[in-house]
Amino acid sequence: MAKAKEPSQRQLRVGEEIRHILSDILMRHDFSEKKLQGVSITVTEVDVAPDMRNATAYISPIGGKITDRHVALLLNNIAGEFNHLLAKQMKMKFVPRIKFVEDTRFDYAAKIDELLSKVKPSDDN
Repeated sequence: MAKAKEPSQRQLRVGEEIRHILSDILMRHDFSEKKLQGVSITVTEVDVAPDMRNATAYISPIGGKITDRHVALLLNNIAGEFNHLLAKQMKMKFVPRIKFVEDTRFDYAAKIDELLSKVKPSDDN
């Protein structure tokens, strides 16, 4: 099986810049989707494709009654607004097209912790 190629320094730098800008936009609620008003959304990571044309923003809503999947769907519906706002703030010839995805890593980590806590330690001391 081929090993996945690590992201370049440029991909990491651009991803972090996008994450900061998106976080600022989401914090100020500087978008048109009214269903997301009052929902705090954290951008945990942004992965940028090697060709710099696409980026995946991993999001996690904090509080509220809207599910992660629903928040990602609503954000993807207005992704063009985010791309426009990113283009205004970034100094790149082409701004990556943003796709929002729910971040399930925290749920996965909690599930692993729960499973590990159920395992009884051995008496091999």
